[in-house]
Amino acid sequence: MDIKILGSGCASCSALLKTTEQVVNDLQIEATVAKESDVDKILSYRVMRLPAMVIDGKVVSAGFKLTYEQVKALVIKHQK
Repeated sequence: MDIKILGSGCASCSALLKTTEQVVNDLQIEATVAKESDVDKILSYRVMRLPAMVIDGKVVSAGFKLTYEQVKALVIKHQK
């Protein structure tokens, strides 16, 4: 599983990255979690609001602060 957190480096983006890393660790799944802050790459996902979460190339959330439980639900839902 490939998870990207799209954001400029704001507190919300950093919090989503940290929460996502914690969820992946707690679920003990194989996944790479990376932060993407390059504007051109973010725009390639056609995301207009940040932070955004992309799982395996698909935008699953944009513009919302997600709780631990919400991130966990998204990861489980998109697990292959």
